[in-house]
Amino acid sequence: MENPAVGDAEHVGRPLPSHADLNLLRTFLAVYRSGSFTAAAPLLGLSQPTVTAQIRSLEQQTGRELFTRLPRGVEPTPLADELAGRVAAPLDALATLDGGSGPLAGQTAPVHLAGPSELLCVRVLPALVPLIADGVQLRVAQGLPEPLLEEMRSGRHDLVIATRRPRGRSLPSAPLADEEYVLVANPAWAERAAADDDVCTALREVPLVTYAEDLPLVRRYWRTVFGRQLTARAAVTVPNLYAVLSAVNAGAGYSVLPRSLCQEYLDSGRLALLHEPEEPPLNTLFLVQRPGSDTNPDVARVRDHLRAAALGW
Repeated sequence: MENPAVGDAEHVGRPLPSHADLNLLRTFLAVYRSGSFTAAAPLLGLSQPTVTAQIRSLEQQTGRELFTRLPRGVEPTPLADELAGRVAAPLDALATLDGGSGPLAGQTAPVHLAGPSELLCVRVLPALVPLIADGVQLRVAQGLPEPLLEEMRSGRHDLVIATRRPRGRSLPSAPLADEEYVLVANPAWAERAAADDDVCTALREVPLVTYAEDLPLVRRYWRTVFGRQLTARAAVTVPNLYAVLSAVNAGAGYSVLPRSLCQEYLDSGRLALLHEPEEPPLNTLFLVQRPGSDTNPDVARVRDHLRAAALGW
């Protein structure tokens, strides 16, 4: 009896031989969904060289390239997109009949989510509490955008919230929310700064607190809001934005912070705005999803829930 998955694939590019091994198609689908040979290997219980050899064998049988090899991971060709659309449902049905589980069988598994630590704590995890209570499992990691996106290409993360759009076409992304940045200090420093009409001049005598020596957030604020270069140097550098918030709240000086991180402090009067521009600087957050990860239904649930929650951020 003809294998339905093979029969469906016969119209894609060069026809698959009638004796094509189901294992080759399973390997193809795992690579397509995970985004790399390396990530597919543990899902299949195979070594990475075996996965590579099986994909080459399938490409020889189809007479066409299925994946474009990238420095990290692979990008499906249009042929692979069409082939996956034809074989995914039959292979998922077979995996279910065989007692399969996990993302290859289209069943739920932990959702691997990553992003900036402060945003995860202040916005993301609180927003996902209803899903956690409903049984969704999360595995959360934090870090900088580029390392997280490289890890996603190797199959480590399902969803990444990034402060910049990924380069290339291998990782689809969509804008999630705009993050506003504010210039803040504790009320004592704010009162002193208010005595001068020019906030830039007033802040020359106020210590600057930042998380990096090159002052990325503060320099951007000066450039976009004041139209001038920042000349101050950091008085205090600390490891992350939480530490910046703590130091500024304690009276160490001033800084530029995401509004989401310090809104509670502003509302309670523990921090004060030093300047309120007509157009505050914004940074767009992007929600990036690993291709093929939505075969785990909970990935789609987390993605859609974050999109809805972000409308109120």
